[in-house]
Amino acid sequence: MEQIESIKKNIQDVLASLGEDTEREGLLKTPERVAKAMLDLTRGYAMDAAAVLNSAKFKEDYNQMVIVKDIPFYSLCEHHMLPFYGKAHVAYIPNGYITGLSKIARVVDIYSHRLQVQERLTTQIKECIQNTLEPLGVMVVLEAKHMCMQMRGVEKIGSITTTSDFCGAFNQAKTRDEFLKLVMNKTV
Repeated sequence: MEQIESIKKNIQDVLASLGEDTEREGLLKTPERVAKAMLDLTRGYAMDAAAVLNSAKFKEDYNQMVIVKDIPFYSLCEHHMLPFYGKAHVAYIPNGYITGLSKIARVVDIYSHRLQVQERLTTQIKECIQNTLEPLGVMVVLEAKHMCMQMRGVEKIGSITTTSDFCGAFNQAKTRDEFLKLVMNKTV
């Protein structure tokens, strides 16, 4: 595959620039492994999140909050290409249509499998659900640990970054509070 060969060449150059012996036994297959890993970690570019939601879009007369919480995700920070990982909590209030619950998790996966910043990831998930399902409202909260803050720079191990984005019915404080109360409740 042309992409793999291109990435392999670049990784070999990086290793050589670091002063490594690219012919050393332990590094012989590293460029190919990194190339395959990068393609897997960024596979979201080749996926259509709206199509995923539409593949399981059902007419349903339900207009109360639907929450999928504690969705694990990982992504690569676009600034350092280091991982950040955590949990996504997603809610929407249907307006005539619902989607399969696993599709919400897939939307999180699609956007997180791209070079990202947490703020944009939060908004992309919200906008995809809002634009595709046209619900009465959507709210997304992401909690993540960033290796770029833990391994380098300020080296603050254990710090958590929380982002949120919402629209529609979630503009009302009462609705947001209900979502946050339900997300923080560990009933299962």
